[in-house]
Parts: sequence; C-alpha cells; structure tokens
Amino acid sequence: METVQQETKRKKRNPVFLVLLALIIIGGGWFGYIKVKHALHHEETDDAQVSADISPVIPRVSGYILEVKVDDNQLVKKGDTLLVLDKRDFEIRLEQAEAALATAQSNLNSAKASTNAAKANIATSQAAIGTINEQIEAAKISLRRATDDFNRYMNLIKEHSITQQQFEQAQAAKEAAEKQVAILESQKNQAGSQTNAVTAQSNAVGEQTDVAAASIRQRKVDVDAAKLNLSYTVIVAQQDGMISKVNVQPGQFVQAGQSLFSIVHGNDIWVVANFKETQIKKMTEGQKVFVYADAFSKHKFEAVLSSFSPATGATFSLLPPDNATGNFVKVVQRLPVKIEFTNKADSMLKKLRPGMSVKVDVNLD
Repeated sequence: METVQQETKRKKRNPVFLVLLALIIIGGGWFGYIKVKHALHHEETDDAQVSADISPVIPRVSGYILEVKVDDNQLVKKGDTLLVLDKRDFEIRLEQAEAALATAQSNLNSAKASTNAAKANIATSQAAIGTINEQIEAAKISLRRATDDFNRYMNLIKEHSITQQQFEQAQAAKEAAEKQVAILESQKNQAGSQTNAVTAQSNAVGEQTDVAAASIRQRKVDVDAAKLNLSYTVIVAQQDGMISKVNVQPGQFVQAGQSLFSIVHGNDIWVVANFKETQIKKMTEGQKVFVYADAFSKHKFEAVLSSFSPATGATFSLLPPDNATGNFVKVVQRLPVKIEFTNKADSMLKKLRPGMSVKVDVNLD
C-alpha cells in the first residue's frame, strides 16, 4: 500500500520536474544564444586601465628646500607655487654677474675714450702734415727763385757785372732755401711716422673696443642666466591637476633634474585596453565603446575607440622577447588600444583615477 502511494506522489512530482528542466534548458539555450550573438558583434576585455597625463615635478636648479607649499592629494591650478628653494646663493651670483657687466661696460667706455683720443691725434697729425705740405710748397717756390737768382748771378759774375759779395749773397740764399726744404721734408717724415704710430695705436684701441663689446655681450648673457636660475628657485605647477604623495621636506637638498613628486592631470582621462591580437580583426577607429569600472560596476561610461598602438605591449617592455633565440613558444600578444570618453558631462568621470581597472565592450557594428 505504501509503495503505491509513493509511486503516486512521484508521478505527481514528475511534471513539475520536467517543466523546471525544460525551463532551465530553454533559459540556458537563450542565454547561450544571447552570448553568441553578442560575441559576434562585440569584443570585450577586462585587461584595461584608466590612464591620464602624469607630470613629474623636477627642479631646474640644485638647492635647499625653503618651503613646501602643497600637501598630498591637493588640487592645484597652473601657476600655483609648489616649492620654494633657498635663493640667497642665486642672488649672490646675480650680483656678481651684474658687477662683471658694470666692469665690462667701464672697460668699453675707456676703450671708446682712447679711440676718440687716438682719432683726435690722427686728425691733429694730418692737419700738421697738411700745414707742412703748404710750407714745403712755399719753400720750394723760394728755392726755385733762389736757384734762378744764383744761376743768373753765376753768369753775371763771369762777366764781372756784379760784385763777389752779391754773388755770395745769392749763393747763401740758395743754400738757405735748400736747407729750409730739407728741414720741412724731415718734419713731414716725422709727422707721417707719428701719424702711422697713432693710427696703429688707434687700431689696437679699436680691437680693444671690440673685445670689450664682446665681453659686455657675454656678461649680459651671464646676468640673464643668473636671473633665470633665480626664477627657478620658485617651482610652480605647469598644468592643473592633483598632487601625488609629497616626499620632500624643508631643509632637504635637491638636485637639478631630480623627480620630487608628480601632478596627475585628471581633467582629461582615457582608457588603455590590451586586446588580444586575435580580437582586433574587426576593430576600427571610431567604433562605439562602453566602459565599466570595477569600482562602479553598475555605471556605463560612453566612449569611442580612438587609436591603436604602433606595437604590442611586449615590444615596449624592458626585455622584449626575441623569438630568434632559444626554444620558440607562441604566445598570443596583446595590442594596447586607446579609448576616449565621449560624454564629458558624466559626473562619474570625476571619480575615476588613473590605474583603476575597467572592462571595455567594443561594438563592432
């Protein structure tokens, strides 16, 4: 009797079991159909992270930190002061450069004064030479007259038409005129030599002027460099962003070119997704993308496929694989793809941070 009752109950349950089994099979089939259909028109990967521009804060000059103006995770604007270095050494260097410039300027002024004096001496010598030339011309005229008189008196003395005294006077006048011309010629030669010497001196002073002018240009460059280095003692933000962890303290000595901390530019973020090389066959730039952040899994970010990397990620690694050596093992490579957000008005974008993991879904249609 009990066996009959158990069989009766089992028969009553069998239709329910069959219905449930049928529903599970239909649901599983529908789920599989949806997945297959989605896979035909979409490519997905969870090997993706949020990225942004990260600028290191690097001092251009070495020095001791006088003041730190920012804290960890602080928002800053372009031009905000981040660090202040001790500027006393740079102020001294600027004063030294300015003093050297003043000295060079003084040397140039002295060289110009010497050049003007030399030019004045040259003008005086040339004027003296001009005067001597006029005197020489006058002396030559006197010499010609005395020579003519002497020649005439010589003929007259032979004819005994004049006295010996008159002849000697004519001879003396001729000799005096000759000496006068010789003296003037000597003075002219001396004046010419003096002019040449003054000209050489003027040329030398001119070279000194050029050297002094070049020295001034160099000293001006030194002053500009000192001013520039002095301005580098105040380190400012180059762009808007958020400060990372600040690992420096007042009194710490920093070297030029040393990375101190970073500024993350969160206003413009994007996603870098690493797709398998077998997934990119139908992917093209401009395709619509949906991004799901692990931190906000229920929120869908709208994006677009922007560009493909020129090489796989392994190519840019520190030790890229070389298949020509050792045993070859084929590994599916991944190609970085840049994905940009399109809905800039999405308030959830402000909550994303570089390095966050996301899942991307590319619509291939």
